[in-house]
Amino acid sequence: MIAIPAIDLREGACVQLVGGSYADERVRVNDPLDALKRWRSFGFKTFHVVDLDAALGKGSNEGPIGRLLNYEPGLTFSVGGGVRSTAKVEAVLALGASYVVVGTRAIEDAVWLREVAERFPGRVVVAADVKGREVVTRGWTAGSARDIASVLESLEPLPLGGLLVTAVHKEGQMEGVDMPLMEEVARSSRHPLFASGGVTTVEDLRELGRVGTFGAVIGMALYTGKLDAAEAAREFA
Repeated sequence: MIAIPAIDLREGACVQLVGGSYADERVRVNDPLDALKRWRSFGFKTFHVVDLDAALGKGSNEGPIGRLLNYEPGLTFSVGGGVRSTAKVEAVLALGASYVVVGTRAIEDAVWLREVAERFPGRVVVAADVKGREVVTRGWTAGSARDIASVLESLEPLPLGGLLVTAVHKEGQMEGVDMPLMEEVARSSRHPLFASGGVTTVEDLRELGRVGTFGAVIGMALYTGKLDAAEAAREFA
């Protein structure tokens, strides 16, 4: 199990939001490279980058993403946020991403998802953002009327690089993980699970590892210091 610092981009800065709400921004690092350098100094090698502006159609952070991905050879990056075309998948991979994360269109357009997954086998990670049991899309603003179990079943045959499951109802609240949800996904899918939402303590990371999670994205707790970065990196970087 690996711990993966989140670098969420908004207006060129690295931010942390509560519950995905743009009105509830709690952390801002003006230069995202400063965040990357800080987490690298503890030994983290894998990072999750999200273009929040692109996710809501409010702009692009392609420049900052390019700088992050070219900062140091040998690091692993998953990159997502507003990736809704084959050309954008290609562009993200061309920037140097190890994985490209697709959410809204992947959930809404099964034919397109199959095409990009087969064209880039092992490089596409599907983001399933879950509120309660429902998978939500469009920057967490729209419901899909699809239960997580039915989404997992539809993804099973595809040559994916993994599943990024975010418990939206836990995101940014530092109150722990929706462990029953993550255990269900890890048990029912053959794809590597990247868990996100509410990871607060090293014990959360250990428990995610015990239920079969491949990686855990850590955000608010890391940026606020509630999660000890050195301890998390020693055990999970």
